[in-house]
Amino acid sequence: MKSRRKSQPAKIADVARIAGVSVATVSRALATPGIVSEETRAKVVAAVQRVGYTPNVAAQNLRARRSRMALVVVPNIENPFFSGILHGIDEALSAAGYGFIVANLGDATEKESRYVDLATAGLVDGVLLLCGHVPQGAQRSLDETRLPIVAACEFISGARFPQVEVDNRAAAREAVEYLVGLGHRRIGYVSGPPRNVLDRARRAGYRDAIGEAAPIEWDGDFTFAAGAAAARAFLAMPERLRPSAIFAANDEMAIGFLKSVHAAGLAVPDDVSVVGFDGIEYAEYCEPSLTTVVQPRRDIGIGAGRLLVDLMEGVPPTPTVVRIPTQLVVRGSTAPRAARRSA
Repeated sequence: MKSRRKSQPAKIADVARIAGVSVATVSRALATPGIVSEETRAKVVAAVQRVGYTPNVAAQNLRARRSRMALVVVPNIENPFFSGILHGIDEALSAAGYGFIVANLGDATEKESRYVDLATAGLVDGVLLLCGHVPQGAQRSLDETRLPIVAACEFISGARFPQVEVDNRAAAREAVEYLVGLGHRRIGYVSGPPRNVLDRARRAGYRDAIGEAAPIEWDGDFTFAAGAAAARAFLAMPERLRPSAIFAANDEMAIGFLKSVHAAGLAVPDDVSVVGFDGIEYAEYCEPSLTTVVQPRRDIGIGAGRLLVDLMEGVPPTPTVVRIPTQLVVRGSTAPRAARRSA
C-alpha cells in the first residue's frame, strides 16, 4: 500500500497563476505594494490566502541586499516621552513590513560610533534620529552609503533629510501667555540641558510671552531631579520675590517641581501654578494633574516612520518638513493668581 504523498508547499508561481499576473508582479506586490495598483495587490493577496503561500522573506532580503530593518536613535530610553513616539514608529514600520532596532545613546557619546558602524554595515535600511543631531563622525559615512535618514522630535538645523517636528517656540509662548492671562506677572522657567535645541526654542517662547518682565530661570536637564532642584531654589527665595507661576521645559521637571513644593507645605495651584511640556502619561495622574503642552507623540512617530518607509522604498517624501500641531491641556495645576499675592 502506497503512502499518501505529502502536499507540497505553495510556490510563488502558484500565486501568479491564480492571480493572473507574472511572478515578478507578485514579488513586487508583496515586497513593495506601493508600486502596484490596488486592484493588482488585491488579486495577489487573495491568491496568497487561497493557496497558503508564505514568502521566504530571508531569501528575498538576501537577494535584494536589504534587511527590512531600521535603526532608531533615542537620546535616553528612560525618558517616558519616547514611549509614544516609538509606538507610532512601530505602527508605521510594521505596516510596511519593517522592524527596527533601538539605539539608546544615554550619556555615552562613545556609543555613537558603534551605531554608525551598525548603520553603514548594511544591517539596516534606514535611520530615524530622535536625538537632535547626526551621530559624531556619521555624516560622511551616511552620505557615502546613501542610507535614508529621517529626524523627529528635535529639529536639526541645516539637515538635508526630512524632519518631523512641532513648533516648540509657539507652543511655549501659548503656554506662558495662558499664565499671563490668569494674572501671573512673575513667571519662572525651568530649562532643559544647555545648548539643547528644544530648550532654545521653548526658552525663546517663554521670553516672548513675558515681554518686558525680567526672566527668572533655573537650569535643568529634563529629569525629575532637575525639577526638584529648581523647587529648592524657588523655596530659598524670599516669599515676596517668588514667581507665582512656573513653566517647565518638560513634564518630568514640572512634576519634580510640583511634588517638591508640595512636600515643603505649599499648595499647587494656590501658592504657585505649574505648567509642563510634552503630555506624558504621568502628567494626568499626578496630584494635582498637570497643565501641559501635549505633543501628539504617536502621530509624530507615525509621520516619521512613514517618511522613512517612503525613502527606503525609493519614494521621494513630500513635504520634507512635517510640522505636527500641539495642544495646551488645562488641568488642576494652574489657577488665577491669588489675590493675597498682590499685597
